[in-house]
Amino acid sequence: MEELFKAVAGQIALALETVAVVIIAAGAFQALCSTVTAALPRGARPIGRKKSVWLHFGMWLLLGLEFELGADIIRTAISPTWAEIGQLGSIAVIRTFLNFFLERDLEKYAEPAS
Repeated sequence: MEELFKAVAGQIALALETVAVVIIAAGAFQALCSTVTAALPRGARPIGRKKSVWLHFGMWLLLGLEFELGADIIRTAISPTWAEIGQLGSIAVIRTFLNFFLERDLEKYAEPAS
């Protein structure tokens, strides 16, 4: 039974990692398209458009990081070894710091809501 649960948890983790890749790829594609259109001359300030691209892409990255962390937690849910726990702890700390600082930067540079 435990092996079946490990297999199911592994498939769920793989699905979450796939979702994270799709989210980050979609965000990168949107950022690329927005960057190209921001480079075109228009009446609005180009700095504001580039900042908007950066903010939106950062939100996509945050969401992707959350899915990745969830996948890591699920992957080590059943009878983890001490090595797996240490690895998860390291990954969780790194991703949490990335998430924290990215979110802080996004809040700091986000345009105030009208």
